[in-house]
Parts: sequence; C-alpha cells; structure tokens
Amino acid sequence: MSATGKRWLFAGVLGLLGGCSDPQLGSLDRELTAIRNDPGKVPKVVLPEIPDYETVAYTLADQRSPFLARSRQDGGPTPHDSDLAPNPDRPKDVLEAYALSELELVGTLTVEGRPSALVRAPNGQVHRLTTGQYMGQDNGRIVTITEASVGLVETVLDQNTWVERNHTLKLEE
Repeated sequence: MSATGKRWLFAGVLGLLGGCSDPQLGSLDRELTAIRNDPGKVPKVVLPEIPDYETVAYTLADQRSPFLARSRQDGGPTPHDSDLAPNPDRPKDVLEAYALSELELVGTLTVEGRPSALVRAPNGQVHRLTTGQYMGQDNGRIVTITEASVGLVETVLDQNTWVERNHTLKLEE
C-alpha cells in the first residue's frame, strides 16, 4: 500500500472514531444522577383479594380408573369367546404384574443371532426377554425386538369383544 493510501486509511479511521463521540454525555449523566437521587413516588399496587376455597375430598381413589380398559374382575360383561381370547390357564410371566407405563426398555442385545430386550421393572430389577414372552397387564406378547424398540401385541377387552392392539416400548435417548 502506498503512503497516500495509508494516509487516507488513517484519516478514515480517525473520522469513524470521531463519529463515536457524543457531545451530550454530560447532560445524560446529570439526568441519571437526578433520577437516582429522587426516583419519584412508588406506585401503589392494589392486589386482588384471594377468595377462600373449600377442599373437596376425592373418595373414588380406590376404584378402577376410567382411563383403563375393563377387566372381567371389574364386573364387566362376560366377553364373547373368540380366537383372540387369552388363555386363562397360561402361567403369568414376571413382568405381567406391571403396567407397560411402569416398565422401561434399557437395552437390547443379540446372542447367537437371537435378539433379546433388557427391561427394567419398577423395583429396579432388569429382566432379559425374547420374542414370545409376555409383559404388561394387558396380555402383551413380544413380537419384535429391534436395536431401539420392542413391539408388543396386547389382547384387551373392548365392549365385550377381545381385540388386539399394538404397542411399542422405545429406548430413552
């Protein structure tokens, strides 16, 4: 760069720096000092009156949740016999004592080409399951095991008829 170019660059930088100065900073400082010394009246805030309330005791906690399907033990109607009806004589697997929402898929593994799922029960114990085993309170039979999920087919009673519904447990990320 030539000497003339350097001079123009230097003059431009000085011009930019000169534009950053504000001749009214003194008056701004005086105004802020005055506000700090006398901030003025504090506005009175009127809070609304909080109404009294009566607590209501919830007396239905020991009854069946309306968000869960009826079972025969709940006094629901006797279901029609069908090919989908679960076998009442089948021995229950350990994880059928828990709702699916209480179970957590913590891992999967493959041993000798056969996939397995590692599922944690609410008591903290981890169980190794394979396809064909059951879990959950709605006759959930494991049909698929992938690297990140377990696919189940549940057999539930829907308006006096046995139906199948799919459910998936996924690994938490």
